[in-house]
Amino acid sequence: MDKVSGDAGGHPAEPTVSHHDAKDEATASAAQEEHDLTLSHVMGNHKAVVWWCFYWAMCAVGWGFDAQINGAMISVAAFRRDFGYVLDGEAILPASWQTAFNMISTVGQFFGGFLCSHVADRIGRKKSLLLGCVIASAGIAGEIASYHRVAFLVSKGVLGVGLGFYLTLAPLACSEMAPVSLRGFATAGVNLGIAVGQLLSNAVVKAFGEWDDRWAYRGPFATQLFFAVFLLACLPFSPESPWYLARKGKKEDAARAIRKLFGQDYDAEKRLLAITATIEEEAVQRSAEPGFIECFKGTNLIRTGISTGVFLCQHLVGIVFVLGYSTYFFQLAGLDVSKSFDLSVGVTACGVAGNIASWFVVERYGRRVIFLSGMGISTTLLLLIGIMDVVPTSGASWVQAASTVVYAFVYFLTIGAMAFAILGEVSSTALRAKTISLATATQAICGLVVNIAVPYLINPDEANLKGKVGFIFGGLAALGTIGSWFYVPELKGKRFDEIDRLFSARVPPRKMGDYQDRHLEE
Repeated sequence: MDKVSGDAGGHPAEPTVSHHDAKDEATASAAQEEHDLTLSHVMGNHKAVVWWCFYWAMCAVGWGFDAQINGAMISVAAFRRDFGYVLDGEAILPASWQTAFNMISTVGQFFGGFLCSHVADRIGRKKSLLLGCVIASAGIAGEIASYHRVAFLVSKGVLGVGLGFYLTLAPLACSEMAPVSLRGFATAGVNLGIAVGQLLSNAVVKAFGEWDDRWAYRGPFATQLFFAVFLLACLPFSPESPWYLARKGKKEDAARAIRKLFGQDYDAEKRLLAITATIEEEAVQRSAEPGFIECFKGTNLIRTGISTGVFLCQHLVGIVFVLGYSTYFFQLAGLDVSKSFDLSVGVTACGVAGNIASWFVVERYGRRVIFLSGMGISTTLLLLIGIMDVVPTSGASWVQAASTVVYAFVYFLTIGAMAFAILGEVSSTALRAKTISLATATQAICGLVVNIAVPYLINPDEANLKGKVGFIFGGLAALGTIGSWFYVPELKGKRFDEIDRLFSARVPPRKMGDYQDRHLEE
């Protein structure tokens, strides 16, 4: 509001703008500038922010490697022999220990995610990653040195805690560092890290898997140390999250971090003003430092539900069954060991290709359409895998294998990539670390349930369902598709303050893409 005053002679003075109005105008200008910051401009003029988003996304490589190696190790005869027993000339890992090996990592991730959310909000994202790398490296060293089941089990649990840090920090840092135009690519890049980790896992297992000594499985485990070394080598040079620094009141440090991300000539103060305005707007709605309970209050409840729900959908479509056990599944389907390894590498390579393809559609078609399409196609492919298992033809196993390859491409193009994009946008900035840790916990709990169930469903000495498991996950995926239609929002191109207002206005998630910010102000 302009203030008009008179001078001593009664003449009106020039209008003066209040400090409050000037700040509002500057904030609006900063917000508009972020909207105008196109992807091509970011790529051409702010390469540092692209690199650092890529770096933090690569935290997920270690998680993807471990997730894939859980199932792949079962296909390694030396691993089954040393940690299992030999029956009629065939090495078998008991389903009970197979389940324990798979579930202990997810248990560690469950606790690691919650620990990371607390630590990341206390000491920052960089120091949290340092701690996560140390914990993960200790677990990997234990895996390599283990000769007995219990020692291996404990080591894998420790590694899981470190992986919980990785999976929490990757989307957290990417969503906080990337501008709006880059945010979808950066958060979807987290899934690229997972896909790359899975591809490397299968490639390494193929390289070592047919050896006869302990290095048939120690070699793949040792490979995981390289991811920690890469992260640790670059960490001292990485900027801290400007959002974290601003929330801690360290505005000068936040401005320096912005310049490190966008360049020394960038107007860091203007961007910091927009960040601070969003933080202050959120602070008005709460009276104290938010805790986990805040994630389940008011509009945060639906934001938490969406954030965790998209990761639940990843397990409803059977990602652990289709990708995690692909090598073993191919062998059970009648393919020889060498071809099963080759196909598994091909499956994860298609996953990497699918994730790269997601970059070309994420900002063009948005998150909602791509996610729903992925759910529908995955449901169809799972049912096809189940049908082929009851078809008495020699080519049925190859149709199943082809369906698995297509599934990998579709999953990483759609559900896998979009889940991280949605997570990075739906969660409020004040509760982002906590919401992401809840999503990590959801990932861990679902993984725990599936990893307990799948060995009993597919193992020859148990239910021996083989591909018929596709019917089970196909049905679950259909339910997930229905839920996604109602609750997956479209938030492409919206700033965090605009997203806050959408939820505050209680706009149905499926209609958020059609709302413009002016509708909320009328």
